[in-house]
Amino acid sequence: MKCIILDKTLEYDGSQISSLWAYNLADVQADSIIAFRGGCDVKIEHMIDLEDKKQGDMIFSTDMVHFIIEHFDSTDLKLVYARQRLFTAIVAEVLSEYRNDLIRKGDDLFVDGKKLTVSIASTSAVSQKIHFGINVMHDYYGSLEDIGICNDDVLKLMEKIAKSYYNEFIDIELDLRKSRPLDVI
Repeated sequence: MKCIILDKTLEYDGSQISSLWAYNLADVQADSIIAFRGGCDVKIEHMIDLEDKKQGDMIFSTDMVHFIIEHFDSTDLKLVYARQRLFTAIVAEVLSEYRNDLIRKGDDLFVDGKKLTVSIASTSAVSQKIHFGINVMHDYYGSLEDIGICNDDVLKLMEKIAKSYYNEFIDIELDLRKSRPLDVI
């Protein structure tokens, strides 16, 4: 698995959820997590969640931290949703160091009753993809600012979250290589 933290601003428009985005961006031909910071404006044609699309929801923020995750070992939708929930739990765990009253409901995190994150997971013919965004600043929704994370700490936070997910999967791979299969009784 590759872990990349981009040091340039990149706007998220929903197209980054497409397969092989990491390969097109950075020649990554492996499972990956890529973190970057930038605005978010998902157009209707890039919306994956049909409920959001039907309701005409707007996914917009002027400043977010984004994580794009891609796995090539399966195209199972249930597995990618489990991975999305694992990632959400990792984010909640990291953010609890700043504020321990965050609420997790499925793949969403809330602070002071306000939605802090957006996330989607899906599959293609070749991979599983996850997008997870956290508002850095927002007038209506929850934000890192509400948690007490200042602008100077955002890059360190991105690195910590991405590395935590990366390390979890490295550890899983090591466990797979030391476990023998169960015998049939």
